[in-house]
Parts: sequence; C-alpha cells; structure tokens
Amino acid sequence: MLAVSSIDRGGAREVVALALTHADALYNLARWLVRDPQEAEDLVQETYARALAAAHQFEAGSNLKAWLMRILRNTYLDGRRRARPEGGDVAGENVEEMAPAPNARESDSAQIRALVAEEVAAAVQALPEAWRTAILLDLEGLSEAEMAGVLGCAEGTVKSRLARARAALRERLAGHRP
Repeated sequence: MLAVSSIDRGGAREVVALALTHADALYNLARWLVRDPQEAEDLVQETYARALAAAHQFEAGSNLKAWLMRILRNTYLDGRRRARPEGGDVAGENVEEMAPAPNARESDSAQIRALVAEEVAAAVQALPEAWRTAILLDLEGLSEAEMAGVLGCAEGTVKSRLARARAALRERLAGHRP
C-alpha cells in the first residue's frame, strides 16, 4: 500500500486522502457502463490502482472526482478495445438486472414507481454510450467543463451530447408526463 508520507509531488496526497470519498459515484458510473456488479467493482478497483500509480500527476485543488471519473472511463474503454478482437462487441444489455423488481407486498404506488424506474433505466441504457456517459456525469453533478475533461472532448460537444440525450429521453419517456 502507498503511504501518504512517501508522496510529495503535485496533488498526490490529496488523491490518497480523498479518493475513497468518491467510491459510490465511481461505482454508479461503472455499473451503468458495464452492467454487471462484479465487473463494476473490478473496474472501480482498477481505477483506484491506476489513480494511485498516477497520483503525482494530479493537480492539487482541481476536481478529484472528475479526474477519477476520467480514469474510470478510460479504463473501461481500454477494456472494451482489448475485448473486441476476441469476443466482438460488448454483450447485449440486461436492464432487468439493474432495476429493482417489485415486491408482491408493495403498495400499488410503489409498484408503479418501480415500473417507471425500469422504464427510465431502459431509456438510459438505450442511449448511445457517449450520450449515456454524459447524462450520468451530469447526474453526478459535474459541470460541462469537468465533463469535457472526463470525456476528452470539447465543452460544446458535451453540451450537444447532453441536449441530444435529454431529447431522446424526453421522447422515449413522453408517456409518463402528467
């Protein structure tokens, strides 16, 4: 394990001290990207390993969460690139595993909420990966500039992806408006 006292360059101490505070946000993004709880845990673990190895590159005072999310996304994309020649494209999506199944004892309103949650999850999963990632980063509270850094694209591209993703979600979920 890396000791904080042995790190003295850039914002490395900040990385070691605060990285775990973002574990839930990283897991949520990983879960949406890989769609499997075990793979999501592995992706987060690999993200932390890479972040600690590159901790000296982190600029103190910048957004640690955005930096970690970028590492996670790049790790995910690296894994997809490595897997593609052997197994083809990423396997089909199974939204049912991600959405909570309604319990027989739940009230009608709880069952309706669960059904709507499944439909929202399905709508988000149906988005192209770039749009889905932008929406998820937006839900994590990152600014458009921070999202651009995570995604490695221009801020205008982020705005475009968000607008298109939101429009697609509105269209797909139009039946749920009051």
